[in-house]
Amino acid sequence: MAKIIEVLPELTGEEMVYVQNLITPMDDEKARMFANVYRTRRKEPQMILILALLGFVGFAGIHRMIINQIGMGILYFFTGGLCLVGTIIDLVNHQKLAFEFNQQVANEVAIMVK
Repeated sequence: MAKIIEVLPELTGEEMVYVQNLITPMDDEKARMFANVYRTRRKEPQMILILALLGFVGFAGIHRMIINQIGMGILYFFTGGLCLVGTIIDLVNHQKLAFEFNQQVANEVAIMVK
């Protein structure tokens, strides 16, 4: 049984607890395989924040497209981040957006590894 801090030391908070619960039943080999795939697919909350900030200079919605919310990203792009209100809300909630995306990725990778 691998400890999360050994295979994914960059995780913190809720994401660490969530991933630890996923890898607990895995042996060390599968946990390391999970970690390698998950590390390449997850999105950092800071990256979501930076991309959301681009909405103020005319590139609204890129952060939504990066987390596979293509329709919302296109809507943000053509409405200026819903007149910047949506962009401001996403700036406040950037960690939640990243965590929700990373949860989906973790579940997909866990199914793939098992």
